[in-house]
Amino acid sequence: MKPNFKNAVKALFFALVIFAQVKCSSSNDAVENPPVTPPVIPPVVVKNDVDFWLTKGDQTALLAKQTGVLGFGTTVNAYQNIEVNAAQKYQTVDGFGYTLTGGSADVINQLTTTKKAALLQELFGSAETSIGISYLRISIGASDLHADTFTYNDLATGETDLDLAKFSLDKDKTGVIALLKEILAINPKILIVATPWSAPLWMKTENSFKGGRLDTKYYDVYAKYFVKYIQQMKAEGITIDAITPQNEPLNPYNTPSMEMSALEQTNFIKNNLGPAFKAANLTTKIITYDHNCDMPNYPKTILADAAAYPFIDGSAFHLYAGDISALTNVYSAYPSKNIYFTEQWTSSTGSFDGDLKWHLRNIVIGSMRNWSKNALEWNLANNANFGPHTNGGCTECKGALTVTSSENFQRNVGYYIIAHASKFVPAGSIRIDSNSGGNLQNVAFITPTGLKVLIVENDGSGTETFNIKFDGKWVTTSLNAGAVGTYTWK
Repeated sequence: MKPNFKNAVKALFFALVIFAQVKCSSSNDAVENPPVTPPVIPPVVVKNDVDFWLTKGDQTALLAKQTGVLGFGTTVNAYQNIEVNAAQKYQTVDGFGYTLTGGSADVINQLTTTKKAALLQELFGSAETSIGISYLRISIGASDLHADTFTYNDLATGETDLDLAKFSLDKDKTGVIALLKEILAINPKILIVATPWSAPLWMKTENSFKGGRLDTKYYDVYAKYFVKYIQQMKAEGITIDAITPQNEPLNPYNTPSMEMSALEQTNFIKNNLGPAFKAANLTTKIITYDHNCDMPNYPKTILADAAAYPFIDGSAFHLYAGDISALTNVYSAYPSKNIYFTEQWTSSTGSFDGDLKWHLRNIVIGSMRNWSKNALEWNLANNANFGPHTNGGCTECKGALTVTSSENFQRNVGYYIIAHASKFVPAGSIRIDSNSGGNLQNVAFITPTGLKVLIVENDGSGTETFNIKFDGKWVTTSLNAGAVGTYTWK
């Protein structure tokens, strides 16, 4: 074997030995030190803590539950805070709703049996499946949104009926009363406040449904008229929780209507109505005034009377004039007496976005932040021509619903104004503290089950991003200009 060949063989031999040793070493390392698999890091899941329902002024969202996640945290940001404090409590809420006028009853009763049943469930059923209306206002006799004028004791000119032997609810039995019975079958706890637009004409200083005053010689029989009404409604299975002596007592221009000054109402309550209720063992509340926020001295005059004061539960307001802060004005003067908000209309000429903003800011949020126990919009329903109404009654009042046929109805802005509160804030809830300022008008509640509810209206011209802060943590959310959000959490 030549030297070069022998050297090549040796080199190959040593290379094979080294390769074998390396291979063996690698194999042992693989057994003793297997490759490390990086850990699987689960994705961060943010738990949804806050549910959010939204209505926008452009109607692209209508009481729509949002699908985004709102989780409480503590990551600092520069947005403004709405801080909710459940430890600071204010008034207990009686409910939210509408006036069930005669016209409302007429058009709802025109729906087919199936359609009406579904609508009543949507309005008055459980909060899970409905908007949860919990308070209604009705008229004693006709309001201006009945098809015609009447009282429960109409007589021929010159006749009187001092014993009220001819008193009858018949003119409302197939309308408001029949519908109320169906509503009560769904929600037997609904509260009802009743008010007259006019006394029977034979009791008035003028023989007219429009204007006039209650003749002093009939004060006592008119008090008995209220008693008879409450008793006969009870016999129909309908409990009247409260009455007001007169709708809009400073407005003689409606049909029907009747004027009643603060001194006249004081005398009527202390000398006639209050004693009549006491003698009949009625627990129905007497709520005074029931008119605009521009005259807070009217209810204060009545409450200042020592003889009238014990008979009065509180005062009721509308907001066609004045400022919603008038409710606090009266409450501050008489904090042991309750405050109510009983009427505000939306107009056939109004816009959805404008009415949504104004009514949420003033009627829902405003009345609640000014001590009201309820917030009621005006008529529940009408037809496409904004009727029925009396000759001389409101021709532009737009219902929360417009019934267009026996099978169809549409939901108007009034529906969403109330639904943003009624669906989430049942009777027995308590208003709790929340700071309000700038464009974000708001009010907060805690429900009987402990749910916290915050209603926010963006009154500005641009989108507002903000934090809802509670118990040291917060969620960040936003509302478009003019939008309304209801937020709930445990």
